[in-house]
Amino acid sequence: MDLGHVGVTQFIYMGFMAFIGIVVPLVIALIWKFKKKERFTTILIGAATFMLFAILIEKPLQALVISLDHPVKRFLDATPVAWAFVVGLFPGIFEETGRLVAYKTVLRKRKNKETGISHGIGHGGVEVMYILGSTFITYIVYGIMINNGTFESQVLSTAPGPEYLQQGLDLADQIVHMGLSTCFLMLFERIFAALYHIGASMLIFYACRDKEKFWFYPLAIILHTLIDFIAGLYLAKVITNVWIAEAVLVLVGLGTFFGAYFFLYRRDKSTET
Repeated sequence: MDLGHVGVTQFIYMGFMAFIGIVVPLVIALIWKFKKKERFTTILIGAATFMLFAILIEKPLQALVISLDHPVKRFLDATPVAWAFVVGLFPGIFEETGRLVAYKTVLRKRKNKETGISHGIGHGGVEVMYILGSTFITYIVYGIMINNGTFESQVLSTAPGPEYLQQGLDLADQIVHMGLSTCFLMLFERIFAALYHIGASMLIFYACRDKEKFWFYPLAIILHTLIDFIAGLYLAKVITNVWIAEAVLVLVGLGTFFGAYFFLYRRDKSTET
């Protein structure tokens, strides 16, 4: 099977994206820590919140609903809008609840206003590292395998069915033809997703600190679900224009970040005690 050849240019693109995905979040976290004299543990707790609630808890539970063969999955497969809603609802509930749990437990004594941003930098930053950094490192490895002829025997041969085999072929084609437009689109998405996470972390922080603002918690769930629901509609081909999904991400990401920053963070006069 001729999968093509991954050129030097494609490896440069993928290496650059892997570098950006890993180094930039770390640099931003360090700049914030030293500029605001924040505890780095708050950032690390934000990162741990994402890994625990999004990767270790949410993803396996979501897979039980949308991947294993059962009546619910068959219904979702036949109803793309419902499938997209489930795809959006899981991260909305689990990631925002993860923030809530973190503020109510390990961060309960940290009341200074920088706490929300610090947690968001950790949460959003590690997501960038996980999605951009690790993804493009994997792409580089796959690119080497495509060029030395082992991708088919070690990756495609393990596909459990025709659908997964086609996904593997599509991935190989994407790597072979990796271009700047694909890289910039993924980077574009991560920038606004990170802004959303920082904004949402501020919303949940104030929801936990002030009982009258607790409604920020369900608001964050709704906003998060909306972003991933629209993305799910695109994946399910209900929406065929990718820029519709990107526009929703940009609007919600910017609105959440700047709304929380100007109306909550900037008006908060609290300091570390």
